[in-house]
Amino acid sequence: MRNKSGFTLIELLVVISIIGILTSLVMSNMNSARERARDTQRKSDLRSIQTALRLYYNDAGRYPCSTAEAVKRIKGCDIQAVCANVAACNWGSQWMAGTTVYMNILPNGPLPDEKYQYTYIDDDSYTLDACLENKSDTKCVTDAILCPASSCKYSVGP
Repeated sequence: MRNKSGFTLIELLVVISIIGILTSLVMSNMNSARERARDTQRKSDLRSIQTALRLYYNDAGRYPCSTAEAVKRIKGCDIQAVCANVAACNWGSQWMAGTTVYMNILPNGPLPDEKYQYTYIDDDSYTLDACLENKSDTKCVTDAILCPASSCKYSVGP
């Protein structure tokens, strides 16, 4: 009688398939954790922008103007200007009005080519919008126009 030691082909295939199933479960959980982390970054960025907007409001007595063709920009309006002939601050660059710097870098979203949307409503009101990836977020509002990929919009205001 010969004593054979080792694994059979069936045993090896079963172990490899179990490892594959476990790996796919771990990867899907890691992807959702990354989405939630990016959503947290978006919310943090909007809070920082809110603070800068409030500082601007305290100095100018109004929120910065925006125009329909510049939804991806925040315009720094002087008190006398009414959204005309005023230099714009682009996302990802410094935001200043006059000699006052309100943000060293006006943040972009955490993904490439992602920008937040600032909408001027009136001198005392605005909205800041970002698209969230996690559709189960409690602050998620359905908006397929602004957020075609996830249909989940997060908005803040004063």
